[in-house]
Amino acid sequence: MFATPVVYPASIVPAKWRILMGLNPMTGVVEGFRWALVGGSAPGPIVLVSSVVVLVLFAGGLMFFHRTESTFADVI
Repeated sequence: MFATPVVYPASIVPAKWRILMGLNPMTGVVEGFRWALVGGSAPGPIVLVSSVVVLVLFAGGLMFFHRTESTFADVI
């Protein structure tokens, strides 16, 4: 709860740490919902960094799945 800005806005975090905070994929989602519902300044860089992290994690997971797919149990 403290790594993702649920109970506090990302704007209170010092500017030099906001990009690092964007490495958490849920930060962009929470800030995007906050911006859509409450308004304020657009969370551009945080959403961009979170999106890149999500795409990298998705690509890594997809490669891992394709590599280990043949060893999965087919019958339970």
